[in-house]
Amino acid sequence: MVRSVEKAMRILTAFENGQSSLGLTEVAAITGLDKSGAQRFTHTLVQLGYLRKDPESRRFELTPRVLELGAHYTRSNPLIRAAAPYLLNISKITEEAVSLTMLDGSDIVYVYRLVSRNMLTTDVIVGTHLPAYCTAPGLAILSGLPRTEAQRILEQSNRIAYTPHTTTELPVLIAKLEESTHQGFALVQDQIYLNDVSIAVPIFGPRQRAVAAINIAVNKLTYSAAEAVEKFVPLLVSVAKTLSHSNPMPLASR
Repeated sequence: MVRSVEKAMRILTAFENGQSSLGLTEVAAITGLDKSGAQRFTHTLVQLGYLRKDPESRRFELTPRVLELGAHYTRSNPLIRAAAPYLLNISKITEEAVSLTMLDGSDIVYVYRLVSRNMLTTDVIVGTHLPAYCTAPGLAILSGLPRTEAQRILEQSNRIAYTPHTTTELPVLIAKLEESTHQGFALVQDQIYLNDVSIAVPIFGPRQRAVAAINIAVNKLTYSAAEAVEKFVPLLVSVAKTLSHSNPMPLASR
C-alpha cells in the first residue's frame, strides 16, 4: 500500500458530493490530512493538471483532465465497447433512458448511459453510484450471483429509505431477489425517485456469474409497471443474452 497514492486519491474524491471548489482547510477536513500535507498533495495535483487553483480565491477545483481516467476505462473495457451499439439501438427504439451498470461493493456504478427527454432526473450520469439493494440493475446483478454472496451484500448494505416506498427490510429484499432470479429480470418502482419504474436484466460472464446489467428507466406517469415489463423486457433479455458469455443457463434454474 503506497500511502502517498492513497492520500492523493482522497483529495480527488473529496469533490464527490458535488462541490465545485474546495479551500485548503476544507480539503484537509474532508480527507483527514493535516494542512501541511493537504498543501503538498494539492500542489502536486495542480502541477499534474488534475486540480486547478484559482489565483484570487485560492480554492481548488477539478480539471477536465480527471475525465481522462474514465475515458481510458471506457475505451479499454470490452463489455462497454460491445454493449454500446446495442444500447444506442435500444435508446433509439424506446426513446427512454438506457444504462449499463456494474457492481462496486454494495453499490452499482453506471459505466454507460444514454439519457431521455422523458427522464425524471439528470442526477444519474456515468460514474454515479447507487445502492444495489433498491435499484433494478443492482437486484438483477445480485440475482446472477451465488445466493450466499448476494445475501451477504444485502446484509452489509446501508439500507436507508430514499422515498416512502423504498424497501429496506432484509427478508423482503431476499424475496425480491428470488423473484428476480425466477423471472429473469428485476423490477423496482419508486425506490430512489418517485414515479420511477426501472427494469434490468443481468449480463453473464465466464462461470455464469452476472457481471453487469442493462436497464431501462421510465416515467410511471407514462408507463405502468405491467406495460413497461411487456414492452421492454423482451428487448432487454435479447440484448443481454447476446452480450453474455456463451449461453447462460435459464435463470429460473439458479
